[in-house]
Amino acid sequence: MTREQLLVAFMTIFRKECIRIFRIWPQTVLPSLVTAVLYFLIFGKFLSERIGLIGDYSYIQFVIPGLVMLGVITSSYMNTAFQFFTQKFFMRSIDELLVSPMPPWVIIAGFVSGGVARGILVGLGTLLIALLFAAPVIKHFWVIFIFIFLTSMASSLAGLVNGVYAKKIDGINIVPTFVITPLVYLGGVFYSISILPPVWQFLSKLNPVFYIVDGLRYGFLGISDVPISASISVLLLISTIFVGINWYLIRTGLGLKQ
Repeated sequence: MTREQLLVAFMTIFRKECIRIFRIWPQTVLPSLVTAVLYFLIFGKFLSERIGLIGDYSYIQFVIPGLVMLGVITSSYMNTAFQFFTQKFFMRSIDELLVSPMPPWVIIAGFVSGGVARGILVGLGTLLIALLFAAPVIKHFWVIFIFIFLTSMASSLAGLVNGVYAKKIDGINIVPTFVITPLVYLGGVFYSISILPPVWQFLSKLNPVFYIVDGLRYGFLGISDVPISASISVLLLISTIFVGINWYLIRTGLGLKQ
């Protein structure tokens, strides 16, 4: 395929994903925003006054980065996982992509870009909702953008692996419930690991979500428990691993060819 043909193929998949996201926004965007409102009400508004300050910031300002990242991770992951599974199992359109001259990386880039778009959209929506409860502190805008983008990409790549392997719809829901949710809650969304005993601090640093939340918190508040370079390195490593896995799965048709 020529460069122009590759670009057309990529844009076709990406445009289709974006149209779907906006067309059914009550399913793709609204649930994450409603969840964010509930989190801000319970953990921010109601508990913030009792907890008081964490360092120089109120508790609600402290949890804003984690709640933004929570929406980004879940929405971008579910976008690629559910959409790829739907096209594979119900529409059977994945078969057409596999027999086309498109290289695997174009298919991966198209679906992942859709997940990134949804993740960024939900992240921005969550941040706007946060304005109703507190004035977010933004120290490093570009750090925030980089982490939201890289997190959306890593989560979308992970969701694509799930979408390839899932044999039924329960296979899509089980990973967010039993893997992503525990990692998020134990990743420092609602607390700083500096208050934990040394053993739990060590265990927290084995959790990749911790680095995501910590890096985004640095972008908002300028504080972090680990160097920002370590958080970026973890995200890049995760993305690289999942790119390789997805390329192999789509290149060989493993989990796709019946």
